Amino acid sequence: METDNHRVVIKAVKGNKKAFEKLVRQHYEQIYRTAYLYVHNEEDALDVVQEATYQAFKSIHSLKHPEYFTTWLTKIVIRCSAQLLKRKSNFVPISDEILSNLSEPISTDHVESMQLLTVIQELRESHRTAIILFYYYDYSIKMISELMEVPEGTVKTYLNRGKAELKKSYTNKEGESHG
Repeated sequence: METDNHRVVIKAVKGNKKAFEKLVRQHYEQIYRTAYLYVHNEEDALDVVQEATYQAFKSIHSLKHPEYFTTWLTKIVIRCSAQLLKRKSNFVPISDEILSNLSEPISTDHVESMQLLTVIQELRESHRTAIILFYYYDYSIKMISELMEVPEGTVKTYLNRGKAELKKSYTNKEGESHG
């Protein structure tokens, strides 16, 4: 299967549109999730996926190592997400009032997931990227290092500081909800 996927990437690099389309379909869920983790709303995530797909299509011929297609595509999604966030300075986080006005009851797990996503969003971009790639996508330190173009030690620092910030923020939010 891996060699088949590798062949599809090589075809796409050579300009085969159907091969590129197949790759995008294969990785759609992952790139959408990555975009959503950054921009935190469906419409913006779809915009990011569309822009990232376009950017990938335009530059697929420059992919030197077909075995790193997923990493390369993820990097494009992260870059497009960051660009969208920079353009949108009027971000409004979901408040407790909005959550309480929703018609469907929300499970405790869902509320906790939303709290975690909100806290992750508040992290510095470098820490957020390292946390998402390591914990959501199970990328190795080495792979994250290559993707972020920083030394492995820096990735470990980002992860440690990101986890510390998450713990601090999450503890603070937990205290606010009980206090």
